[in-house]
Amino acid sequence: MDVPSNIFCSSGMHLPNGSFATFGGNGAVGRGGQLGSQLNPGGFSAAWDAEYQDFDGSRAIRILDPCKSSDNFQPGGKCTWFDDATQLAMKAPRWYSTAEPLADGTIVMIGGFTTGGYINRNYPNNEPNGGGSQNTFEFFPARPEDPPNLPFLTKTSGLNTYVHAYLMPSGKMFLQANYSTSTLSASIQPLVPLLCSHLPPENNYNPTIILCGGSDMGDEAWGDFAYPRINTWDYPASKDCQRITPEPTDGSAPQYVKDDDLLDGRSMGQFIILPDGKLLVVNGALNGTAGYAQRTFLVESYADMPYGESLANGPVGRPAIYDPKAAPGKRWSNAGLDTSPIARMYHSSAQLLPDASVLIAGSNPNVDVNLTTLYPTEYRAEVFYPPYFSATTRPTPQGVPSKLTYGGNSFDVTIPPSSYSGSANDAAENTVVAVLRGGFTTHAMNMGQRYLQLNNTYTVKSDGSIVLHVSQMPPVPEIFQPGPGFIFVTVKGIPSNGTYVIVGSGAVGTQEKLPVQPLPQSVRLDSATGTADGSTTGGNNDSKDSSTSSTGGMSTGTIVAAAVGAVAAIGIIGAIVGVCLARRRRAAARAGGATSGYPMTTAGVGAVSGAGVNAGGFGAYGRDVRASDSSAFAPLHHGNASTASFVAPYKDGDQIRESTSTASYDPYANHGGPGRY
Repeated sequence: MDVPSNIFCSSGMHLPNGSFATFGGNGAVGRGGQLGSQLNPGGFSAAWDAEYQDFDGSRAIRILDPCKSSDNFQPGGKCTWFDDATQLAMKAPRWYSTAEPLADGTIVMIGGFTTGGYINRNYPNNEPNGGGSQNTFEFFPARPEDPPNLPFLTKTSGLNTYVHAYLMPSGKMFLQANYSTSTLSASIQPLVPLLCSHLPPENNYNPTIILCGGSDMGDEAWGDFAYPRINTWDYPASKDCQRITPEPTDGSAPQYVKDDDLLDGRSMGQFIILPDGKLLVVNGALNGTAGYAQRTFLVESYADMPYGESLANGPVGRPAIYDPKAAPGKRWSNAGLDTSPIARMYHSSAQLLPDASVLIAGSNPNVDVNLTTLYPTEYRAEVFYPPYFSATTRPTPQGVPSKLTYGGNSFDVTIPPSSYSGSANDAAENTVVAVLRGGFTTHAMNMGQRYLQLNNTYTVKSDGSIVLHVSQMPPVPEIFQPGPGFIFVTVKGIPSNGTYVIVGSGAVGTQEKLPVQPLPQSVRLDSATGTADGSTTGGNNDSKDSSTSSTGGMSTGTIVAAAVGAVAAIGIIGAIVGVCLARRRRAAARAGGATSGYPMTTAGVGAVSGAGVNAGGFGAYGRDVRASDSSAFAPLHHGNASTASFVAPYKDGDQIRESTSTASYDPYANHGGPGRY
């Protein structure tokens, strides 16, 4: 798939019709990151490079429509990028900008560099709006007033690339960068102080945002566009986590509240919301920051740089899971989670896949392709299988829609008895229907990532089937903007495969808000049970509900979570996930979820050519699965229908790396998969 312009360090976002757009990137570059062969006026960037054959991407708007493997991949076919700056381009160059959609599907592009650098300032910082800074914003589709200055970016000058942005229910947009937090109106006009935010609509959707990790280096230590003033690889990453509710419903002023610390200090970590409502954090480093350089203020020669061009050291290969419902002090856990042998630091990405596993790829703290340095250009991809893969029986819901509206008539989804074991009442009471959007992932962020739990009640049938009566999306498009997503049905902690869905009208514009149809009361049946073998459902067959009433009311309250990226590229606070929590009442106490101690058999996950210590010295790539693991990492195998298929070798300059996988891998087989890569 040819992308003519330089897409390096761009931003991106979904469109209401399911297409994706990417915005900006770098100018044309040549070998070693040098300016391309044809310079732009002024000579600070290039329009074209004859060797790498890339155009200037700093103003590019590229569009990719959804397609299938059976579609035409040839030029002019459906599975191609539209990338022509003579027909579609931004008004300002943007490198490391942020993209966040509004309630009508319009996308706001915020900030960035004009030409790039380590951080976004000179030092001393006497001209915060000068040099390579791009402290403006604009819209797609474009508006006549584009691009005005955004005072928040001037205030946060230096540490404000890839700003954390999250549209809140009131229509205001939460922004976080550097040490500053603010909100602004949905029209992105005058900056509004946070404590003046409007209250959210009266529907109990009230977002709470968690920020974790990053670095608390002092202002001077960050240096300038060229390099840091300290040896960042010696500076420990932060463990700190803070929560904030930007729009309190009790009239109090919003404030940050200390949350449980990360288990490891982590810069460049990435939050992924899982279908069970928990938050997975992967990748990152124990020391240092994002970025690369060939020197620092203290180390003047590249030959003396201890980790090549990397400004970080100490890869964090072991994931951790955050449970927002757990009591304080017990929210983080990495018990049973496998450690990846691959360093995933600067330029790493992660994305939830439709089968509820997580694709992990990337890492390149180098100015160009470098396969021999300590932390090399990384072409290997992995899939992480969370602990719920301990269940070889997954829910298979029937009747899941392909389109959702904002309000409107409810719909029914049937869970067959073969999808669960144990009490049907217990399974019904512990079932969640949620819409997830993975967003656009780059640089340890997932712009536009969202999780929203739909209201539902249920009817238990005598044959053990469960009919879920499910509401449409709440009539507040600010909570979950129009566009694509996946519907997951999770039964006692075990998710189904995701079903692709379009939320809203499928077009940019004011979204229709329909009256919400009331749901019927839940109907229980004590004699009904599931037919699945309890040993295959992840240990979730034990009933947690002692109630014996024949009818019940599962509350129509909802839980919403939204992840707003995760780990600023170079920001002070490293990870941010918006978790919108609405109190949910239950008729009976329950505690579902997959156990982490599911017995595993010892089996290999597939050999890799040249397995052993990689060029970075970060451990062996292929090894046997340990029987005690409850989660799994596995190399991404091309053609594996349960994950993704990348059938062509990747070409970057004159370097070609093909898949070296030599074995197929079935994530559902009982061979030690869950909790491992």
